[in-house]
Amino acid sequence: MANLTGSSSADIDAPLDRVWALIEDVEAAPRWQGGLKAIRVLERDGEERATLCESESDAKVRSIKSTVRFMYEAPTRLSWRQEKGELRSVEGSWELQDLGGSRTRATYSLDVDLGRMLGMIIRGPLVDVLRGMLVGARAGELKEHAESD
Repeated sequence: MANLTGSSSADIDAPLDRVWALIEDVEAAPRWQGGLKAIRVLERDGEERATLCESESDAKVRSIKSTVRFMYEAPTRLSWRQEKGELRSVEGSWELQDLGGSRTRATYSLDVDLGRMLGMIIRGPLVDVLRGMLVGARAGELKEHAESD
């Protein structure tokens, strides 16, 4: 079975609280994360943050839908885990580190088990293309988004 795992990091010229605000705003992620087509909030916590969402991602061969639960450890960690969906499992996180001088290191990690059916379709070079799009590009996308304002 095909697994899609990896991580990417970027040093961002923005303070930790600014970067945290961007990743904490889960609903806005499709505007700056490539391949993430849509997020629909199903539940919110007491602080009105999205905790359970339905997401739709472009997996090149087809769109993949998942219901994902988000866990917040402000201001340094946002993690998520698929509760149901078309993939066997999905776990991911953003880890933020204050570098001082209004700079932040952001590390994105993802571990996806595509399952038997999708694993038969998405394999070989396509796994590497998806890994680059869904994992390798994420930290750079956040950097560009955080530094653009």
